[in-house]
Amino acid sequence: MPLWLFIFLGVLAIIAAFGVILQRSPVHCLLALAFALVDIGALFIGLGAVTVGFLQIIIYVGAIMILFLFVIWLLNLQAETDLGGHLALKFFGAIAAAALVAELFVMFLSAPATDSSRAVPTGYGSIESLFCHSSVLPECVQQFVERVER
Repeated sequence: MPLWLFIFLGVLAIIAAFGVILQRSPVHCLLALAFALVDIGALFIGLGAVTVGFLQIIIYVGAIMILFLFVIWLLNLQAETDLGGHLALKFFGAIAAAALVAELFVMFLSAPATDSSRAVPTGYGSIESLFCHSSVLPECVQQFVERVER
């Protein structure tokens, strides 16, 4: 995936995520969330995790988000009209959000640098490397075949 496409999709995902929290209408929030999830699925596909990307799009957007959308329509939820009140909650929420962002920056600045010169071993992270060289799997398969034959 070219760097410009990765940055473009990342910026779209961030804009969609802001759309989720800034919209007043629950339907618009849900549509922005569905767009963000489709965008993240496209990022997965572009980075080579095609299965994860398609599962992200099919399961989360195609099933769960549409279910949420139908529930919102069924309950006939309207946009929030009360803009005032709860000033203390908004104030403490803003302080808590600022504290979390500050903690995130401290964690990033104090993290040790990684050594990118190390090569990743062949087959690292694959399912085949977990099971094909293990002596446990053939025994499990043998027991399963024996149980099925009974």
